[in-house]
Amino acid sequence: MEMKRMRTMRQRYALKHGILKEFLAEFLGTFILVLFGVGSVAQTVLSRNAMGETLTIHIGFSVGLMMAVYVAGGVSGAHVNPAVSLAMVILGKLKFYKFPVYVVAQFLGAFSGAAAVFGLYYDVFMDFTNGILSVTGINATGHIFASYPVRCLTILGGLIDQVVGTGMLVLCILAIIDGKNIGAPRGMEPLCIGLVIMAIGVSMGLNCGYPLNPARDLGPRVFTAVAGWGWEVFR
Repeated sequence: MEMKRMRTMRQRYALKHGILKEFLAEFLGTFILVLFGVGSVAQTVLSRNAMGETLTIHIGFSVGLMMAVYVAGGVSGAHVNPAVSLAMVILGKLKFYKFPVYVVAQFLGAFSGAAAVFGLYYDVFMDFTNGILSVTGINATGHIFASYPVRCLTILGGLIDQVVGTGMLVLCILAIIDGKNIGAPRGMEPLCIGLVIMAIGVSMGLNCGYPLNPARDLGPRVFTAVAGWGWEVFR
């Protein structure tokens, strides 16, 4: 009886320890993605395109995702995206009880990544905006952290944009990691996934800036709401 109880305790400890590692991996992976991606947007906007352009932003997000997968892939799979985690649940590749854990980790990682970018460029933000953080206007900076649609985009157009973009992202990732398909050479999966983001960015970024990741958009958006931009970021 004592041995059985000890075995049960070890199993519970291993489960908790395992899910904690996966939580931290998703947190760190999403943090890296947002730090590089949003950081590239901040450098471009705050320098008024003197130290960046649209292509460098695509590179920032692509390399950010690539490094996130290298860092967290061996522990949690480096979903760093609730849409990817949901797809894995549907396909039976992720246990359902882990899904909320992954999503919370991804949101917190994105929030922290946005906070890190703001702290890194705080002085430049204050100089650029004269201390007035806004979403609209000539010195607007809200769009550094979250995606905002072009004025002409309809609700239907936005829905189509998200369905097509996110669908292609998930489809390509599944193809890359599919061992029964051609797949990618071992160790090259992160590079291939990063190139998928690059392809989506240069082909589907006009409408909304390809916000294919709910955590990457919502985490920084919530950060801006509490950091001085106000609730205008949700309008």
